[in-house]
Amino acid sequence: MVDPLNAWWAQQLVLCDWAFMPDPLTLPEEAALERLAAIEVVDRGELAWRLLELDAAGHASASQLLASLELIALGGAAGWLTADVARSWAVNRCREIQRRYDSLDDWLEALCEARGREGWLHGDEGLLDACRALSKLEGEGAGITWSLLEQGLAQASVGPLWPDSPEDRVWRLRAAFSPVLVTPASQHDWQGVDTWLAEVWQIHCVEDLERALLWLTSQGDRQGWDIDASRLMSVSTAERQAWCEGLGPQERAYGRLLCRYIDQGEPLEWAAWDWLRAVDLAWAGACMGWLSPSDAALMAYHAADLVQRRYSDWSALARSYQRGRGLFEGQDRLPSLAADWQWLMGSPLSPWQDSLAELLDEGMIEASREAARGFRLSPRHWVLALASVREPELAARQGPPPTLVQSRRDEARKYLVETLDLHPDEGARALVRYWLPAQAHHLNQLAADAAHRALPSARTPFGDAPAGDISGRDGLAKATRHSATIHMAEKYAFYLLMSMDSEQFDAASLEEMAAALRDVLCRFYSSPKRLLEAWATWDSLLPEPEQPTLSHEIRWHLDDPGSLFHWLAWQGGDWREPGERPSLMHFTALSLVGPLNTASWSLPQPESDREGASIRDWIDGHYGLHTATELIDFVRFLLDVGDRQEYQINYAPYTLNAARLNSEIATLESGECNEEERNHLLRLLRVRDNADHCNDIDMCAWDLAQAVDLAIAGRQLGWLAQPDFLALLERAYQLASTHYAGWQDYARGLYAGFSFFMGETPERESFLASFRQALIAWLSGAPPLAGTWASLDFPGARPRHWAPLHIDTLPGDGRTLH
Repeated sequence: MVDPLNAWWAQQLVLCDWAFMPDPLTLPEEAALERLAAIEVVDRGELAWRLLELDAAGHASASQLLASLELIALGGAAGWLTADVARSWAVNRCREIQRRYDSLDDWLEALCEARGREGWLHGDEGLLDACRALSKLEGEGAGITWSLLEQGLAQASVGPLWPDSPEDRVWRLRAAFSPVLVTPASQHDWQGVDTWLAEVWQIHCVEDLERALLWLTSQGDRQGWDIDASRLMSVSTAERQAWCEGLGPQERAYGRLLCRYIDQGEPLEWAAWDWLRAVDLAWAGACMGWLSPSDAALMAYHAADLVQRRYSDWSALARSYQRGRGLFEGQDRLPSLAADWQWLMGSPLSPWQDSLAELLDEGMIEASREAARGFRLSPRHWVLALASVREPELAARQGPPPTLVQSRRDEARKYLVETLDLHPDEGARALVRYWLPAQAHHLNQLAADAAHRALPSARTPFGDAPAGDISGRDGLAKATRHSATIHMAEKYAFYLLMSMDSEQFDAASLEEMAAALRDVLCRFYSSPKRLLEAWATWDSLLPEPEQPTLSHEIRWHLDDPGSLFHWLAWQGGDWREPGERPSLMHFTALSLVGPLNTASWSLPQPESDREGASIRDWIDGHYGLHTATELIDFVRFLLDVGDRQEYQINYAPYTLNAARLNSEIATLESGECNEEERNHLLRLLRVRDNADHCNDIDMCAWDLAQAVDLAIAGRQLGWLAQPDFLALLERAYQLASTHYAGWQDYARGLYAGFSFFMGETPERESFLASFRQALIAWLSGAPPLAGTWASLDFPGARPRHWAPLHIDTLPGDGRTLH
């Protein structure tokens, strides 16, 4: 039985010089493809554009309506359109013809007029003859008449013009590049897609494609533009112009356009440029067969999910894309907005006729979110997220790990050696030394005390802390609600990434450390928002010396819904850390070293032979120690009696007999002195003058500082096992508690011992001045990372610190509610 609609459609194609056939879709495929090629319709994407162009703004001429019917027939016959899709389009066009014209003769007359206006340029010599033949059939009531057409259209039940299943509706976004007529994607959709991927995107395989898609959704070009705009908004017009002129020749056009947008008050928003291109890339992957239809749809849905979070309608989406395209090309594209988007925005046939807000299916959105997180499941992505804040190009490594070029491996190896003194023979576990949980505890405690105005006085026995340093310390009150671990962890993540990039360490061990890093961050920060807010706060309070602030970069990640931070699997496994978290008591004992050495922010670990050699040289040069036994015996000696015994035996008695002291000094000064006698003379002079109150102050602190310092060296050399090392720390802790009441008393004793036992050197006054300044910083906590005493209760002293508001503390901090 002949379908009346198909038959009437076929009748009209006679006007296009077709032979009549009951069903236009029965044209041989080869003939259809040949005809499509002749009119330069090379793929299904071009076919879709032609169909939209032929109904620009809903005002298609009769000639364009006929051309649409022919295109639909050719697409169906070529196998580019399914029979159902072709019929839907044909019915739509037939209904438009029937709506506009009252009869067949009116339709044919309008067609001839339209062709006449076009100048009969399309081989229309036989058009008049075909029109007369159809009119004659209509008059005779033969064939499918106008009235039969009306009846058929009234009864016709057809599907949508564009793919409309929950999984397929997302492809309507791809209309920004080329509308999708039929799913699933195939080779008919995009001629030359492989060349386009290779030349435009340098994508050669599915792994490249996945990385590009994850980069576009999470960062893309917009991040750099957003950050530039944020910085430029806070400076004067003259400064903006200077910035622009300072750009390279290829970037200057971009800079000028960005400044123009700012000056004109144009919304500084262009994320659609990235997210719509991500949809396009997902479709390209489906066309290549690299992505299954469901995987491609999930990728596209992820981008579409981001689109819906930012744009309320198609107009806002198109304008955002146009801004981004302009910045990318260095040429303002907003003036051509209406012309570029007229078919999508104005045609009643447009796939954008439905509301943007109602485009997506909630179930598919949730599935796409799970898939987006699934791509970032590996702990490596936590490292990438943290490190990419300082090095944005790292965001391009999401998804499957890329093969690194040799120059990157060399750069990482050079950094590890020259900056961290980290060598492959030390093994991956050497990275433990850069995990500093005690530093985070110190900062957290300072912040809590600052919030309660309970920080130490700026005035110390050795002088006043600089006002600028005190102001910086007191400003930590702003961070009281934010765990400080991120301040340390982001640097650790960068070191971890460089170790990965060097490809010189065990990959499994590095992955395990990355997982431990993830677990810590998930424990201390309940969400990406909390982590980024903490990072932004601590970065503003403790900026890196001679480095620009990261505030703009961190804020960008907070605000952008696509940022990698929002798509990490925010759940930790079993509690673990990249390195051991010392107890509060052990951290306090380590701090007894004071400014005699740099602050110890973690328990020491055995070092490599290379580092061990320099440590052995140090203990040999300063103490004449060569073996583990000698070192352990000497540390015990320092704890038992130490240099303080020498003072008590050889110098304290002189304080009771000034005449004898002066006689001894005179004797030594009258003759030649060897080095030992010269040091003895200098100490007698210090006793006579009570230099730095050496006669009044308990100098046990000098022995304790040396003992802990040497014990740390012994642990680093592997001469002390962990239990033995901790036992020495605990003994030093107890001795400190029995000799002193607090850090100021301890500092006086340490300074007195340092001064009294210093050997003869022309730099004595310089050394003492530096030591005093260091003691001021350690006692006042200004600057915050100079030393640790300001955040710690002295051994045995009554607790005086306020508890932080979070659980990022050290074991043994009994004041913290867990």
